[in-house]
Amino acid sequence: MVLVHGTRTSSAIWEPQVDELRARGHVVVTPDLPGHGTRSAERFTLEGALTTIDDAVLGCERPPLLVGLSLGGYASLAYAGRYGDRVAGVVLAGCSTEIKGKPVDLYRRIAAQVTSRLRVGGAGWHVVTDMLAAMAGYSPLADLRHLAMPVWLVNGRRDPLRLDEWRYRRAAPGARVSVVAGAGHDVNTHAPAAFTRALLDALAELRHAPAGPA
Repeated sequence: MVLVHGTRTSSAIWEPQVDELRARGHVVVTPDLPGHGTRSAERFTLEGALTTIDDAVLGCERPPLLVGLSLGGYASLAYAGRYGDRVAGVVLAGCSTEIKGKPVDLYRRIAAQVTSRLRVGGAGWHVVTDMLAAMAGYSPLADLRHLAMPVWLVNGRRDPLRLDEWRYRRAAPGARVSVVAGAGHDVNTHAPAAFTRALLDALAELRHAPAGPA
């Protein structure tokens, strides 16, 4: 399993999931995206994020379940759209909003609110600008419509980035959708047990899925 974090955080946010998943015998890889964590001195680009994910995926013995939160979700979806044959399935959390055509200022305000409330991310605000520039014009719905592997949408009920969840459902009618009560944008930390259970359920479903495209 490859877990990809969101903006102004790092791979450290996955600690609750990593501990539980590894205790159950699962192999878990948690890379830092450019501009984050151990790579905070770098500048974020979408191509750099895709390369980071690709290195993690190709380092696995078999096609992994790819899990992305927020920015990591958009990057994971873009990766699955480009290299779908390299992953077994994709879990998208906190990224159920179409970016293309949305006002940039809206996303800047949402990012500021989430960061302020959760007190995460430190002083590297340039990564927000880099992220908005890198993702400008990207259409997650376009990639979602063409995915041939299983897809899970996992969102906190109070997540402001659930604006287009209904459009995601229409774009991927076979997607499994979980809305976690009491959780906000960072659903994996707001409801760690529920999020981990969603990942375990996805792994179990993949284990029993028939061979071939979903």
